[in-house]
Order: sequence, then structure tokens, then C-alpha cells
Amino acid sequence: MEVAVIKYNAGNVQSVLYAMERLGANATLTDDWETIQKADKVIFPGQGEASTAMKYLKERNLDQLIKSLEQPFFGICLGLQLLCEFSEEYDTQCLGIFPIQVKKFPPLDKVPHIGWNNLQNLHSPLLAGLDESAYVYYVHSYYAAVDPEFTIATSHYITDFSALLQRDNYYAMQAHPEKSSLAGEKILTNFLNL
Repeated sequence: MEVAVIKYNAGNVQSVLYAMERLGANATLTDDWETIQKADKVIFPGQGEASTAMKYLKERNLDQLIKSLEQPFFGICLGLQLLCEFSEEYDTQCLGIFPIQVKKFPPLDKVPHIGWNNLQNLHSPLLAGLDESAYVYYVHSYYAAVDPEFTIATSHYITDFSALLQRDNYYAMQAHPEKSSLAGEKILTNFLNL
């Protein structure tokens, strides 16, 4: 199985490549259109800041490519946020796959949200074999609002937020599955088996 990991200078790429290797997938870090289009699966990881990431994607027309892909596609952390319509982080227009706003956590508690949190309201083949005792690892200051149509799992930190999203072939997770022990490994395995 060929997995393209989209290169756009946004953090946690090496840990995703290692996770793919552990699961037996042949993963390539790339921003090459042809390689991405031919891949069986595409992963869109990221840590960083939304406006800089979107600028990189637009300069290489990767924003248009991402919107046209038909194979299973998985956004991780910043990747989830960029798949949404708009981020409050520097008022950034994002890719619009999910018609959802990304908001900054209110400063009522410690921000960013760092650490383990459980998944709730799970419903998707991507989450097969998991239940609400599954904990995943988060590092984020911004969150995607819960949407009744596209949210496939929630978590709670100050407020409920979309832990995972799905629309057609596009899946996205706010936490880091590659750093989330057995639950994260199960989610990545389920993605590879879609």
C-alpha cells in the first residue's frame, strides 16, 4: 500500500512516517502532485499555524489538489483545522472541505489543551473497535466546533469540540493518532483498511 504524507512544512511528519512504517505501509513525504494523486491513501499531518500553512499550500496549488482527491484522506491536528472552512488563527480562510469554523479556546483554563482525553459519541468505521474508554493525545489551542453532520467523535476541554470529522473520503482527527498509543494505532490501522 502506498501512502502519501503531504509535505507542507508543518511539524509532526516524522512521527507519522514512523507510525506508517510500524504498521507496514510504504509512506512517502511529498508535495508532488503525481505522487499524491497515485497514492492509495493520503495523510495530511501538521503542527503549526494556519495562515503560514495555507500560504505554503496555495503557493504550490496543493489546496486545489487536496480538494480534488478521491482516495481516503486523513487530516491530523492542524490538518483537521485546515480542512475546515475558516480558522480564527490570524483570520485564515482554509480549504472548506468541512463547513465548520475553527475557534480559539476561551482563556478560562490552561490553553493550549495538552494531554490525554477520551473520545465520546463515536460513530464511524474509522473508529471500529474503540469505545468511550479510548484516550488520545492532544496538543492544540484551536478547535473545530461540533457539527451534527460531520462530527464522528467529540472530546471535551472547556467546551465540547470535534475530535474527529468525516465527509465522504475525507477524515480528520484533532489529536495525534501517531502519539496516542493503542487507540491511535487502531485508528491508523482502520484508516489504512478503508
